Amino acid sequence: MKKKFICMAVVTAMTVSMLAGCAKKEDDTLIVGTEAGFAPYEYMEGDKVVGVDMDIAQAIADAMGKKLEIKNMDFDGALLAVQNGTVDFVAAGVSVNDERKKVMDFSTDYVDSTEVVVVNKATPAVSAVSDDDLTDKVVGVQQGNIADFYVSGLTAKEVKRYTKFAQAAEDLKNNKIDCIVMDQFPAEELVAANAELSILDGALFQDKYAIAVKKDNTALLDEINKVIKDLKDTGKIEEFTANHTNK
Repeated sequence: MKKKFICMAVVTAMTVSMLAGCAKKEDDTLIVGTEAGFAPYEYMEGDKVVGVDMDIAQAIADAMGKKLEIKNMDFDGALLAVQNGTVDFVAAGVSVNDERKKVMDFSTDYVDSTEVVVVNKATPAVSAVSDDDLTDKVVGVQQGNIADFYVSGLTAKEVKRYTKFAQAAEDLKNNKIDCIVMDQFPAEELVAANAELSILDGALFQDKYAIAVKKDNTALLDEINKVIKDLKDTGKIEEFTANHTNK
């Protein structure tokens, strides 16, 4: 009986020690959720996730004296993760809308974005950029992205949703969809990697990106907003963008 009690005590002590270690790791670590298929904001460089958003995330972690841990996942998964607390915040070219405001909070915006239309260069099914030009077209978007919300409100024949833009590019090259609606910078990266595609002149609509945090996490949100203000005031965000677009 005494031996059993001693064993239980040892196991209990080990468990407490392990939990303490985990708690310390959590205290020292800031976890960002992202989707690394949205260059120049987040993309893979070898086995590392890099990009404008990751530079901003690192600046936030540095300002808070924490280590940054990056969790790469699908875009929708990242937004769910911040809602349930699996990640501390999401930096993934996140747009703000009323539906999202109901379930998460947002920082001040840190970048303006322009949404464009990508077509098959040889057989363009769309020739101009307007809501009417997408009528009766099969339009590819990233699932959960602001373009998804926007195009869903139009009279497109079908909205085809993808977790990765690379998948949409393959379907566009094979004429399985008529076009892709996406942010201009990632569109330029996509076209550079796929010579069969091109971007139509003109903007479909304008947007802004912000960082998402769990609802009512005002302490973290305040810290993030301080860093964003400093990065904007000092021109660092423009510097980050240049670093990831002029390669």
